[in-house]
Amino acid sequence: MQTTIFTFTVLLLALIGFYMGRARAVSSVGGNIRQLHSLPRHYGYYVSLWCGLPTLFLFILWFIFEPQIINSLVLHNVTAINDETSSAMVARILSDIKFIAANGTNVKSATPEMIAAADHYLALKKIGIACLGVAVLAFAIVGLVIGNKNIGEKLKARDQVEKAIRILLLASSVVAILTTIGIVSSLLFEAIRFFGKVPLSEFLFGLEWSPQIALRKDQVASQGSFGAVPIFAGTMLISFIAMCVAVPVGLLSAIYMSEYATPKVRGLGKPVLEILAGIPTVVYGFFAALVVAPTIRNIGEGWGLEVASESALAAGLVMGIMIIPFVSSLSDDVIRAVPQALRDGSYALGGTKSETVLQVILPAALPGIVGGIMLAISRAIGETMIVVMAAGLSANLTANPLQAVTTATVQMVTLLVGDQEFDSPKTLAAFALGLVLFCVTLCLNVIALRVVAKYREKYD
Repeated sequence: MQTTIFTFTVLLLALIGFYMGRARAVSSVGGNIRQLHSLPRHYGYYVSLWCGLPTLFLFILWFIFEPQIINSLVLHNVTAINDETSSAMVARILSDIKFIAANGTNVKSATPEMIAAADHYLALKKIGIACLGVAVLAFAIVGLVIGNKNIGEKLKARDQVEKAIRILLLASSVVAILTTIGIVSSLLFEAIRFFGKVPLSEFLFGLEWSPQIALRKDQVASQGSFGAVPIFAGTMLISFIAMCVAVPVGLLSAIYMSEYATPKVRGLGKPVLEILAGIPTVVYGFFAALVVAPTIRNIGEGWGLEVASESALAAGLVMGIMIIPFVSSLSDDVIRAVPQALRDGSYALGGTKSETVLQVILPAALPGIVGGIMLAISRAIGETMIVVMAAGLSANLTANPLQAVTTATVQMVTLLVGDQEFDSPKTLAAFALGLVLFCVTLCLNVIALRVVAKYREKYD
């Protein structure tokens, strides 16, 4: 709440600075704005940037270092922590302190020392908020004063503003790149720890998935099996079924909406079709578990087939319905972006409507269509809720869509739920699964880029 108040305060001061800078620039030349190097609004932007950018930099530094400082001060007085305490135990103690601070001293596991640490934590948080408020106002006001002081006839405000914007764009790009590197690094680091406990060959080529229960150090259990082939087979099976539904239906819908439908039908049908993308996945899961799965089981039993209560076919069909908008909307936009000159040239040579669509429009729009399909595949591979509710948690190695299977994302959630020992192979297996999924998605993107590059050269 306090952060929101500080943000609105800075925005208000930046808005005030904009009008002050613009007015000061105009008054500095006696109202003759032709004597200014830049337009008056650029001087307003200049003052606003002086007011907002230092404060933004302060916010970033604060949110990076403030939790570490407070955590260090709080844990310094906890006698249960010493040089031999593991990082996992330190994190658990800190989590307990924050839980007590958030829920009061009536927590059953609260000890006097933990209560004192929680009170200390709350006091430090209040001091931190007060310091942040004073610093934010000080930085904003000082920036406002400096920006207004620099306003003058010779100030190249436009150049300064454009330079600041270029730096912001560069910083945004760097943040995106660093975020990607951080995600990959975290997956790789934890996956390496997992492969130090479980051989890579067993994980990639093992046929049995029965992960060890992550137990505390004072307990024992038998070693589990970490063969991930059933997991990846289930992921590919459900994704394949989903794409068999989404690609034909989505692509044909896009062709109809863009080339054959009247404006009235398109104006009604396209929004209705895109509503599918806005339905929560848990609703799709309920629909799959309560409607689709029983229907498939009843039909299968009527034909004398053995159908599980939770099956890959039920999850794949509903998942395919869910990702239809990803294919149809992107394909529709790409098809409509094909130049009209290509259509007119086909008609001038005697081509029919269907011939124009099949031999001219679709090949020209193929790069964008492939991109939409790749996005849909990534969405299918990453789906969790529908699989949990309609396909189950059983890691069965089967190509029969009528049997229960599971996917990598479902297992990742299952492995990380509950009171887990983070150094356990079971917990670390989630990162290994995530790394494999990342590599698969990367390969799909590379294939899509190759296809796009090939056909873009042909039709540009």
